[in-house]
Amino acid sequence: MSETLKFVLLAIFAYLLGSLPFGYIIGKINKVDVLQIGSHSASSTNVSRALGWRWATVSAALDFSKGLLPAYLARMNLSNEWLVVVVALLPMVGQVFPIFLHFRGGKGASTYYGAISGLIGLHYFIIFFPALPILLLVTRRMSLTNIIFSWLLTIAIFLFATVIKPNAFPISYAVFALIGALFMLVAMRENIDRLIKNKEPETPLKW
Repeated sequence: MSETLKFVLLAIFAYLLGSLPFGYIIGKINKVDVLQIGSHSASSTNVSRALGWRWATVSAALDFSKGLLPAYLARMNLSNEWLVVVVALLPMVGQVFPIFLHFRGGKGASTYYGAISGLIGLHYFIIFFPALPILLLVTRRMSLTNIIFSWLLTIAIFLFATVIKPNAFPISYAVFALIGALFMLVAMRENIDRLIKNKEPETPLKW
């Protein structure tokens, strides 16, 4: 199979997998329409508002896997690292603009973290991950936590790729982290507006 055909198939798979609205499905299983409450999105944070973090964790794990699997498959099957980056980005696009939910999805954070793990290796992401719950405990707002953590992650990956452990992974993966962080800012523009106006509600920590 040619590189081009592999790329096209992986790209389609990545977007369609990213479009699976797990947060919305989990809400429906529990007879809640997450699009009608809170931020009116299918994000894990919105699931937490409706059903607590037990179900939100399930939603986040599934969204994480949507990013992890396509990125890993692309890394294993494509020789062009920039094509790998494109495939890794498409689950985020699907998560935020899902074709199965009239393009009303989540914010892309969990899928972004999964894609990064698929590119740089889960063991590296585990090193960085503890900063996420610490930030949440400090900020009490998942939106702000994800914004800060995505940029810390981007800086860390750039440093690993260029200074700490050169050639551990291609610099293109750090570029992916940057593009994903910027895309997340666009997806969270309403949250950012509320943060600026000090109207962003605290994220509930109930289990």
